[in-house]
Amino acid sequence: MGQSVNYSPSGLTDCFLGVARSLSGRRWVARTCDDRIAQALCQRLGVPDVLGRVLAARGVMLDDSERYLNPRLRDLLPDPSVLKDMDRAADRLAAAIQGNEAIAIFGDYDVDGATSSALLVRFLRAVGAKARIYVPDRLREGYGPNAGAVRLLAAEGARLLLTVDCGTLAHDALGVAKPLGMDVIVVDHHVAGPTLPEVFAVVNPNRLDEGGPLGTLAAVGVAFLLIVATNRALRRNGFYGGRAEPDLLRWLDLVALGTVCDVVPLTGLNRALVAQGLKVMASRGNAGIAAIADSARVNGSPNAWATGFLLGPRVNAGGRVGRSEIGARILASDDAAEARALAMELEGYNTERRAIEAQVLDQAMERVEAAGDPGPIAVVAGEGWHPGVIGIVASRLTEAFRRPSLVLAINGETAKGSGRSVAGVDLGAAVIAASQAGLLINGGGHRMAAGLTVPTSRIDELAAFLRERIAPSFRESPGLRDLAFDGALSANAATPELLSRLEGAGPFGAGNSEPRFAIPAAAVVKADPVGDGHVRVILGGGAGGGRLKAVAFRALEGPVGQALLSARGSALHVAGHLRADTWQGVVQAQLVIEDAAPVT
Repeated sequence: MGQSVNYSPSGLTDCFLGVARSLSGRRWVARTCDDRIAQALCQRLGVPDVLGRVLAARGVMLDDSERYLNPRLRDLLPDPSVLKDMDRAADRLAAAIQGNEAIAIFGDYDVDGATSSALLVRFLRAVGAKARIYVPDRLREGYGPNAGAVRLLAAEGARLLLTVDCGTLAHDALGVAKPLGMDVIVVDHHVAGPTLPEVFAVVNPNRLDEGGPLGTLAAVGVAFLLIVATNRALRRNGFYGGRAEPDLLRWLDLVALGTVCDVVPLTGLNRALVAQGLKVMASRGNAGIAAIADSARVNGSPNAWATGFLLGPRVNAGGRVGRSEIGARILASDDAAEARALAMELEGYNTERRAIEAQVLDQAMERVEAAGDPGPIAVVAGEGWHPGVIGIVASRLTEAFRRPSLVLAINGETAKGSGRSVAGVDLGAAVIAASQAGLLINGGGHRMAAGLTVPTSRIDELAAFLRERIAPSFRESPGLRDLAFDGALSANAATPELLSRLEGAGPFGAGNSEPRFAIPAAAVVKADPVGDGHVRVILGGGAGGGRLKAVAFRALEGPVGQALLSARGSALHVAGHLRADTWQGVVQAQLVIEDAAPVT
């Protein structure tokens, strides 16, 4: 079994391997870890030293360690009634089911909205209810409920409307529902304002009158709690007399997909939902997820990384540059042939999305760099930029400049914006504050992401407001300026067995960071450009010798990629994450390179 290498830094004692400034301009630091707890975990669990350190660095204590390695919903799923309006919402939804009322689901066009919509419609179909999904067109209707859509759904006969992953701030749009004879239940997780819309129920753990750990749930997690509560109400009402209850756990694959892709913290309940959901996903019971996985060439059981970076973008692609409803439709489909056709369509949209994204990203990068120091947030705007890709471009800017980013697509007198944040900076709260200050037409979000619409004439004023608002928290947060490490490995210590052990600490994502290791003084045996701007590498040497496959994605034109290509035969400290590389059923370990530094 591979073990971490004891490697003492030279030079600066507060820098891992003595790297004060890497090739990407980052300081390498060792992740804080109590060595005594790490050793005790190794002894209690019978795991290698490297896993003990990974667990200790994530705050795992001895008494919780076994449950941590095997997170179960029975230990972590709360009573849904702890959320305000939950019982009211569940009773109303149960009454609609038992009364055979027409139900409409208004979903956002991103993965969280699509999975929430598909989850609810699958539950409603399973109990014999009539339900339809409505997803707004991103370009024509924009984000969230609109009065025209509400009137349309009421005219179609819907008497109950559920909004998912949206609606908390839609006071005016949802206000037209009640006079039309339609009740509204908001199922959301975005940060609320001081007042809630006047609707039948608002189930949102981020209402200002809520508290507790459920505020980190994605909307699909809130939707899952709603179907748990509704199922309980139906049981209490005698609905299941003579008929089988649906197995709610079979839809955890949708919950896992939405939770991972919405980049909420994978801790506590979220971690259990994803861990169990990935197991359900591996059974390929959802025809849509299976078809998307085949289209994305996901081999074997999807993990959190594949779910977030391969499956999620394809579900999103329809809402970004194609048909907004296609993501929810494929995830709700039980027809394998239909799912395959929709997956092919999404693949085409995803290819189109990548081309548009690359063009907008190039222009955005140029503008940020030309403007000089962006301060605590990078704000960039462009005329004619496609609003479907600005969220992804904001993520890329956040990675590149290691700070929150806001990208605005200008269309005449208004601009639509999408922002992404870093740990410790609540971007959603800052955007809501800007809205309350009268700077925005609308806006909202959560800690790590936000969306808004702003008059073009006020973009500069908005940028100044956001910089002042988030400056204190940005100064306190390392953001992405430091690169934290769980240890150092020799090339021959990176084995499939070690990978299997490390997976026990997962699933990894926001709030439960994937372990990062360095291969100290690794010889670059071979390095070649491959694919769309990637660099494929063979590493050798290090403290224990051996060889290790590695790849640096989208690094060809950057300093890390160029250093790898020019370092053939010489040594670099190389940093990254270990991932499985499966080919023809054979699993090998591969290092996904994030950074590198000269050996001094």
